[in-house]
Amino acid sequence: MVRRLTISLLIMSSEERFSTALHNAARVWRLALDRRLKDLGVSQAGWLSIAYIAKAEAPLSQAELASLVQVEAATMVSTIDRLEKAGLVQRLPSESDRRVKLLVVTAEGQAIYDKVRTIADSLRRELIGRIDPEKVAVATAVLEELQELIENS
Repeated sequence: MVRRLTISLLIMSSEERFSTALHNAARVWRLALDRRLKDLGVSQAGWLSIAYIAKAEAPLSQAELASLVQVEAATMVSTIDRLEKAGLVQRLPSESDRRVKLLVVTAEGQAIYDKVRTIADSLRRELIGRIDPEKVAVATAVLEELQELIENS
């Protein structure tokens, strides 16, 4: 398997290698974090949703959260239903649009987020700490530039 992977990387263009590495690194990063968070009793979609809601400067709408988590609105509704039933998030009516529900974390949800953040920070330090800081700075700049190009295209 390793030999086949090495051969296939050799015939890829640098752009293909970059996009493959970007996709794979993001996927395995999330899986590594998910493995460390499995004892929290919340799914990946759940802890990711709690993290976005907790970090938001103002309450998020369900549609905004779906966009951040990169899922369809219908999928987000079932995730929020589970989180609300578990007492981790609360839906509040919007003052400006009665059709919109805004999301906030409860005290229990904040406790989950605090654990997620601690574990994520530890993983980040453990993995990125093994890479030359100059390489991390260059990689960060490239990824930020790529994100800006995508968002502005």
